[in-house]
Amino acid sequence: MVAAGKRSADELLADAKRAKISFPKDKIKILLLEGVAADGIKMLKDEGFSVETMKTALTEAELLEKVKGLHVLGLRSKTNVTAKVFEAMDKMLAIGCFCIGTDQVDLKVAQAKGIPVFNAPFANTRSVAELIIGNIVGLARKIGDCTAAMHRGAWFKQAIGCYEIRGKTLGVVGYGHIGAQVSVLAESMGMKVIYYDVIPKLPMGNATQVATMEELLSTSDFVSLHVPNLASTKEMIGEKEIGQMKKGSYLLNASRGKVVVIPALAKALKSEHLRGCYVDVFPEEPGKNGENLFKSELMGCPNTLMTPHVGGSTEEAQSMIGKEVAATFLKLINSGSTHASVNFPEVDLAQADNSHRLLVTHKNVPGVMSEINQVLANSGANVLQQFLSTKGEAGYVIIDLNVEASAEVKQKLQLNKSCLKVRILY
Repeated sequence: MVAAGKRSADELLADAKRAKISFPKDKIKILLLEGVAADGIKMLKDEGFSVETMKTALTEAELLEKVKGLHVLGLRSKTNVTAKVFEAMDKMLAIGCFCIGTDQVDLKVAQAKGIPVFNAPFANTRSVAELIIGNIVGLARKIGDCTAAMHRGAWFKQAIGCYEIRGKTLGVVGYGHIGAQVSVLAESMGMKVIYYDVIPKLPMGNATQVATMEELLSTSDFVSLHVPNLASTKEMIGEKEIGQMKKGSYLLNASRGKVVVIPALAKALKSEHLRGCYVDVFPEEPGKNGENLFKSELMGCPNTLMTPHVGGSTEEAQSMIGKEVAATFLKLINSGSTHASVNFPEVDLAQADNSHRLLVTHKNVPGVMSEINQVLANSGANVLQQFLSTKGEAGYVIIDLNVEASAEVKQKLQLNKSCLKVRILY
């Protein structure tokens, strides 16, 4: 077995485009939901694929019908791909989440079905960070309440309860890409930054990591949450944690909707224990745009800024996300590359001349590669190169072999109970 060295995404994409795909490109069906950015759509259409787009999310029942005969599914945050939906898939090659998270997709079932899932984990980092900084200023100056009053025709000019953010302490919970970017921007505006993370993280600028969440909550004027959706982060900010926050401080959440106990937050705002909050994500969110769809205990609370999950909703971020995920689709379809998949072995391999490319997804069990190589030997295959990787319960291998043997090898491997998917790419 010959392992390939790491190559850039552009090199792999160029190799993939030079290859002659066995299955006609215009027969490959792609469905993109929830208003995926035009740049990503154009990339896929220019490649010759059959692309259908929709601006809305789909329910489980609607997906069950749509995924039959579908090769690629793209979505954002509101469409849930459940185990039941996976069972209805008969030709699916890949799923792309045109956003940071992949919570909406059952990743374990996807892996078991041999379907790689892709996302764009860093493309909207700047957009979210800028939104947080803007709302820190907005909360400190009661911009929301002032705006609402003026829309009613009221004029109340005052300085009481309004502050500069310079010299104030920002506590960042979760010091990943977004948390670190918020930290840098906040420091540039004169704030002191402390942060808490479950693992040691190298600070940006003059930020300081604290040992406990309680220390961060009790010493911060503003607390901004930037954590993933995990069992350990569900309702991590409840009545107890809010009670540990400084009286007159502010809470901001643009991470995941189930991180904060909303009724406890509303209670703290009404009692004036907290001076204000900004929330972009909610435990339950409407699946479409429209009037009278949103309800929350935060409605009507003082100095409360809310947005409809728009953290990464800038034209720049969506364009980058569209192009990034579309590029992963192109590499997978054109070369078999699973580079950057979140649930699947990452394999990429430059094309060998005058060969057929075989893609084999198999169970990660002892002896399976021995069985695959035995089939290759018995079929008289001349293996030019192959690259194997495993992740969890799945294994994935790309094999470039002589043209004459490919059909026989594919047929024999399809009879192997450990092989989940076997296909000739070109």
